[in-house]
Amino acid sequence: MFMNLFKNIFGRIWAVWGMLLFIATLLIVLIPFLLTGSLPEPRRTAAFRRISKVWMTVYLHLIGCPVRVKGASNFKKGQAYVVVCNHNSLMDVPLSTPFIPGPNKTIAKIEMAKIPLFGLVYKRGSVLVDRKSDESRRKSLEDMKAVLAQGMHMCIYPEGTRNKTGQPLKSFYEGAFKLASDTATPIIPALIFNTGKVLPNNKSFFLWPHALSIHFLEPVMVRRGEDASALKDKLYTIMWDYLVKSKKQKGEKLNGA
Repeated sequence: MFMNLFKNIFGRIWAVWGMLLFIATLLIVLIPFLLTGSLPEPRRTAAFRRISKVWMTVYLHLIGCPVRVKGASNFKKGQAYVVVCNHNSLMDVPLSTPFIPGPNKTIAKIEMAKIPLFGLVYKRGSVLVDRKSDESRRKSLEDMKAVLAQGMHMCIYPEGTRNKTGQPLKSFYEGAFKLASDTATPIIPALIFNTGKVLPNNKSFFLWPHALSIHFLEPVMVRRGEDASALKDKLYTIMWDYLVKSKKQKGEKLNGA
């Protein structure tokens, strides 16, 4: 009981530290971020990602969440990929896209772009979509194809929203796999670990220091016109099996954290 009380108090104090530090470091990198806007694509996004990786590396270390990346060599130079990630926490985005090797964009909710200052950064690294609009969803698919055509990766969370099921993964949507099929783009599965411990979904204004990791698996080759539903099932099985195996090796519960 005492330990739970201590953790709840410390986690909220640490959340204050994390919020203040995020704002302070955002103000430092904001001007360099905005200056990248003068560059043509894909140099603009490449520069943006280099800055964001430095920013997040420093920030995550300062809040006690060092990052370990495994499998970066699975990205081959000159090849664009659709990168599909599991989604457990709001901490997933700061961990995924900055540490994906090479320039990349992520599919993102348009509502987040309205946040003052942060929205400017958020828009720069994203393909925005209004999920309530069929027209916006169609346009986002074409925008993602354009990103791949420019030699950049697309990062997508096929679960759609954060996994709160208590299972390693929730069901996948087909969008990422249709994109890969339409463009014959290889898919790299990416597994994120421990973000649910750092920023749990069941606690408000809470932050806990813990090491994070992201594992990039071998690419899955895709033929143009390949069945998107079959691709979805194939990637789901690969990612589920990897998560289960990893957690069993560490003696952890098979939940989404």
